[in-house]
Amino acid sequence: MGTLPSMTVPAMACLILLTACAARQEAATRPSADTGLDRMERLTLNANRCWFKSRDPAFASYSLAPELSSFSGRPRFLLVPKGKPEARPLVVVEGESGSASVATYGPLMNQTIGSRIDADVTRWAAGGNGCST
Repeated sequence: MGTLPSMTVPAMACLILLTACAARQEAATRPSADTGLDRMERLTLNANRCWFKSRDPAFASYSLAPELSSFSGRPRFLLVPKGKPEARPLVVVEGESGSASVATYGPLMNQTIGSRIDADVTRWAAGGNGCST
């Protein structure tokens, strides 16, 4: 085996460094895949802040149960009866990977509070963060 000329090693090091920088810049400018998780995290935080931390009386009988770590690609949060996290969900708010749509369903959606939930979730899904008044 021969030895490499003294200029070849620094030139190769520079080439490797430039290639790594170009790959890093390309990754930074490429749009990230929409997993739905970021959106659903924001919706869950808004629901918790607006419905529960604010002590909104319309939600006093319910608890929030986040299920954001979903292997199905459908991060979601649930409204369940207060003090019964294992109970059947009364409302499911569910996102989907690669889609901006958010599905909201469950037995409470057919009651008066359902229109309030739908309006809040629709507003938050569109980018708003405010609470209903």
